[in-house]
Amino acid sequence: KEKILHLLQNFYLLKIVLGLQVKLLQLTEEDQSYHKVKKIILFFFISLFSQNGFAIDIKLRKIVDLEEPWGSTFINDKELIITEKIGKIKLVNVENGNIDDIKHNINFIVDGQGGLLDVIYKDKYLWISYSENRGSGKSNTSIVRGKFNKKNIDFENIFQASPDINSGYHFGSRLAIKDRHLYASIGERGGGMIAQDPTNHTGSIIRINLDGSIPKDNPKFQGKNNWLPEIYQIGVRNPQGLTYSKFDKKIYASNHGARGGDWFGEIKKGENYGWKILGWGGKNYSGIPIGPKWKPGFTKAIQYWVPSIATSAITIYDGKEFKEWNGKALITSLKDQSLRKLNFKDLSNIEEEIIFKDKIGRIRDIQIHPSNGKIYFLASGSLWLMERN
Repeated sequence: KEKILHLLQNFYLLKIVLGLQVKLLQLTEEDQSYHKVKKIILFFFISLFSQNGFAIDIKLRKIVDLEEPWGSTFINDKELIITEKIGKIKLVNVENGNIDDIKHNINFIVDGQGGLLDVIYKDKYLWISYSENRGSGKSNTSIVRGKFNKKNIDFENIFQASPDINSGYHFGSRLAIKDRHLYASIGERGGGMIAQDPTNHTGSIIRINLDGSIPKDNPKFQGKNNWLPEIYQIGVRNPQGLTYSKFDKKIYASNHGARGGDWFGEIKKGENYGWKILGWGGKNYSGIPIGPKWKPGFTKAIQYWVPSIATSAITIYDGKEFKEWNGKALITSLKDQSLRKLNFKDLSNIEEEIIFKDKIGRIRDIQIHPSNGKIYFLASGSLWLMERN
């Protein structure tokens, strides 16, 4: 049905262009309407080919159904590790759809937005972020590491965010690896101004070594004496996207605003994104303004969304299937149910394109196949594949 509609749109656009060309042939350059008609022809010509002729023709296919999938990571060309928020770790064969459960010893709690969260694989190890059960209904974001095994993984905690909080909101949390460092986003648990207090981890980006030890060049050891040693940047709200770009060697994040104020931006050492001094263009859910979108002294995001699209997982594309996207940011969203491509090479002229919307539901995670560059999503309880048509 959609293809028929596209063909009809093409037909009518082409008909308009041809009719205008006939009109143009009847005019001379001296006629007042000559240049006006010429511009109209150019407009319709661009519309015809930008929407259909040059647009990438994609197809989406469901691979398997899951239960509240949250994070994913490739361990090889065929197998994907997936966390389910309810507490399960799945090993999925993306070629035949086979699913195996992996047993584990993680002390998680399912509370509101909490449960098993992100997962990342490197050099035969897995790291998982999760909401840890701290007792008496309290919890916070923690990270475990374990030697990979397809049957049973014995994890150990390598990071525990403080303080313990009785809330089911805003755990974050995504993981990214750059060199020998693990970065993680820690939500502010609904605490607002707690994100401005570097004596706790809540509402921050942390950086630790892969074994959980503290890098000696973290901000605490370079002038931020009152910061906890793991903290790399402060002032975030609920960052559910984090990724490393091999193109510029930087870490990027996405963050949920309140009523408006989602953003995509660079993680910068020792800086402050400003929550809840800044509102990033959004308001409280009550409708009361929060603060300015940005002001000097705080990190400025690359792109903001007002109203919110509910930014989720992100990646900087690097692959073969959509090679023209290499170096571009891919932004997934929950409420908006879209995949967006950002060209942010020129920060004074950000180019944003919606690749698709309302096709697979709320998108929680995105992964690029390590060999062929095809794109995998966790969305609305399922694993999806996107490739060229």
